[in-house]
Amino acid sequence: MGGKEQNFVNEAFATNWIAPLGPNVTEFENAISNFYGNKVHAACLSSGTAAIHLALVLLGVQQGDEVLCQSFTFSASANPITYLGATPVFIDSERETWNMCPELLEEAINSRMKSGKKPAAIIAVHLYGMPYKADELQDIAKKYDIPLIEDSAEALGSVYKGRKCGTLGDLGILSFNGNKIITTSGGGALVSAHPEFKSRAIHLATQARDEAPHYQHSLIGYNYRMSNVLAGIGRGQMMVLSDRVDSRKKNFEFYKAFFADFSEISFLEESEGIKSNHWLTTILTGSFDAREKIRLALASENIESRPLWKPMHLQPVFASCPMFTNGVSEDLFNRGLCLPSGSDLAENQLERVVGIIEKNVS
Repeated sequence: MGGKEQNFVNEAFATNWIAPLGPNVTEFENAISNFYGNKVHAACLSSGTAAIHLALVLLGVQQGDEVLCQSFTFSASANPITYLGATPVFIDSERETWNMCPELLEEAINSRMKSGKKPAAIIAVHLYGMPYKADELQDIAKKYDIPLIEDSAEALGSVYKGRKCGTLGDLGILSFNGNKIITTSGGGALVSAHPEFKSRAIHLATQARDEAPHYQHSLIGYNYRMSNVLAGIGRGQMMVLSDRVDSRKKNFEFYKAFFADFSEISFLEESEGIKSNHWLTTILTGSFDAREKIRLALASENIESRPLWKPMHLQPVFASCPMFTNGVSEDLFNRGLCLPSGSDLAENQLERVVGIIEKNVS
């Protein structure tokens, strides 16, 4: 916590604004909009998953549709597709950013269209805070007139060629889950340059209640609005977002400097014009066995690390879904590891981590 959150939470209790609306919600949305330069409208919701779900609804995705989705991601990127009775079509990664491969995306679009199934939407993810190849993906989306949902759950504070992540697609998704760069303990937001998307999202997120003195509903709605208490935490967190990004970057630079001469370890790095928030520092080892040796050595000292995301096309629940793969995400999963990356890590804690890894790099 940054220190100001408690003030806004106390205000919510003092004024009896506990429900999923209120001054903190409005001001948190304004803070997000101000962060993006007042050109983006934000609807604060109960989770990033809810934001993806509503984005798909707003774009008209229906039962029987297909949605192209990055395979190398957390399951929350794909699960909402199935909520609507649609089918995810998984697209593998390219090696430079680890995100959706533009070549495979276009191949998938052409293949599905030849079979009579034009995809209804694309969900691309800025993995671990590293921006995807936005120009290439947006060009493809425009070429085939397919809306692009930008999953920026891990990338608040990241920048692509001067544009902040969250503003690179038709609809952007943010997450404020407990492990994100800033947190409301649980929560998310839907962001867009189009104000009508915000108003429609809020309507759907509050059970789609019509304007009437009684309860009347013309659409199916959801209970997805953020509470005024959690939004108070978010207001305080927005005040320290730049500090959190700086802290994560320092973690990355510490790890990278320490392992600069270790040929067995490499990092996901920025290219020209790209700025990652370094949400998590990740490494690639030489093999699955090398990764596991490090992970287990850290675990034996009660230090948590995790393998990179297991691709969605390898998940049992999605085994029957169409996929366009090149082996990149599977290789990254087998050899990659997320290191301790919290914003409040002290140097002696980082030194303890690298000391254990150093002893276990063969």
